[in-house]
Amino acid sequence: MSSNGDRPYTADEMMAVEAARRLEDATVCFVGIGLPSLAANLARRTHAPGCTLIYESGTIGAKPVQLPLSIGDGELAETADAVVSVPEMFAYWLQGRRIDVGFLGAAQIDRHGNLNSTVIGDYDHPSVRLPGGGGAPEIALGVDDVFVMLRQSPRTFVEKLDFTTSLGDNVRVVVTDMGILEPRNGELTLVAVHPGSTVEEARAATGWDLQVTVEMRETVPPTDEELAALRALETKGRS
Repeated sequence: MSSNGDRPYTADEMMAVEAARRLEDATVCFVGIGLPSLAANLARRTHAPGCTLIYESGTIGAKPVQLPLSIGDGELAETADAVVSVPEMFAYWLQGRRIDVGFLGAAQIDRHGNLNSTVIGDYDHPSVRLPGGGGAPEIALGVDDVFVMLRQSPRTFVEKLDFTTSLGDNVRVVVTDMGILEPRNGELTLVAVHPGSTVEEARAATGWDLQVTVEMRETVPPTDEELAALRALETKGRS
C-alpha cells in the first residue's frame, strides 16, 4: 500500500474506510477481490454486521476471517450461508434485482461513470489488452447502486474511453485516493477530498474539466476502531 504522508493510515485504507461507511447493515453487496473485499468486510466487522457479501464464484453470505486471494478461495464457500452456481447467481440474484450494491473497478472511467476494462488503444491493435468485462457489464446494470474504487490519474480518468465495457447509469459514488465523486446532472462531480488532498490536485489528476460541488467537504479520517478492524483483515499469503 502507498503512503499517505505523515498520517497514520494509507491512501488505500482511506479508500476502504470511506467505501465501507456507505454500506448499511441490511445491504446485499456484490464484492470483488482487493479493495472492494476489504471495504465490504470492514463494514461487516464494524457498523454493518448484517451486510450480506456475495462473491462472483457463487458464495452467498461469505464471512472470511482473512481476505481471500481470489473468488475461488475455499474459505468463502466454507463460511457462506449458501453456495450457488454462477449461472444461478447471475440469473436469480443479480438479474432478479436481489443485490443492492455492486463494486466495480476498471482501467478507465469517463465523466459519465462509463468504464473500460477491455483494451487500451485501438480494439483490433491495442497497446494493452486488459482482462475484459467478465460479469461487470451485468453488474453495472443489475444493481441499483454501483460503487467504483479507482486511483485517480489522467490515464484512468479520461475524456473519452478507448472502449466502453460497462455503462455508468447506476454509478452512485467513485471513491479515489484523493476524494469522492458523485453524479450531479449526469456528470461525475467532486463532492469531497480526503485529508491532505486538494481540489486542484484532483482536477489535475482528471482528464476532463472536473466540476466541483459548492458543498465541498473533507472526508473524516479513519477512526482508531476502523483502522484496527481494517488491519485485522490480513490477506492470505501476506508475510
